[in-house]
Amino acid sequence: MINNRIENLKEMLKTDPNDTFARYALGLEYLSAEDNASAKEMFEELKTLDPNYVATYYQLGKTYELLGDENEARKAYEKGIYVATSQSDNHTREELEQALNDLL
Repeated sequence: MINNRIENLKEMLKTDPNDTFARYALGLEYLSAEDNASAKEMFEELKTLDPNYVATYYQLGKTYELLGDENEARKAYEKGIYVATSQSDNHTREELEQALNDLL
């Protein structure tokens, strides 16, 4: 089932490589499949493609935590806090601040 969703999302990205939601969803599917390296790649690509896609930073930070890279996780959370604050997205900012505090 997960592989089916992954393949469907990959096809969507072939059609529209700039589809930020499909890229985000693909990253989540990779996490569900415990393919953390591929998830990291998707979230990093999304961060480059659309640095204002604020949900990316939480998932990217969690992915780095799973990979054992606390320094990169911290950077992702801090950048996400900045982006969420600039968008007045208090809910996401609070989630990112909690994730950062849990990391520290």
